[in-house]
Amino acid sequence: MWLKVVIVLLFIGIVISLSSGLVFLVKDFGNSKRRTLYSLGIRITLASLMMGLIVYGYYTGQLFSTAPWDKKIHAQHAEPVEVQPKP
Repeated sequence: MWLKVVIVLLFIGIVISLSSGLVFLVKDFGNSKRRTLYSLGIRITLASLMMGLIVYGYYTGQLFSTAPWDKKIHAQHAEPVEVQPKP
């Protein structure tokens, strides 16, 4: 459960960093655009952390796909299907 919360918080941080980078890009006309570069660095760091946590979650089994086309791949998470005998 904590893993999903951390991933959502990192995603919110990425969106905030993206929006602040846009504000810095529009506001800083004559400056050297350092704040925009710092915002980009923060966004890349947060995205790398989020991707690492997603990979960790898949490998440990805390995150899994519930898509219908993944039932064969993730059989341990699929619902059992009853097979009707042929008459």
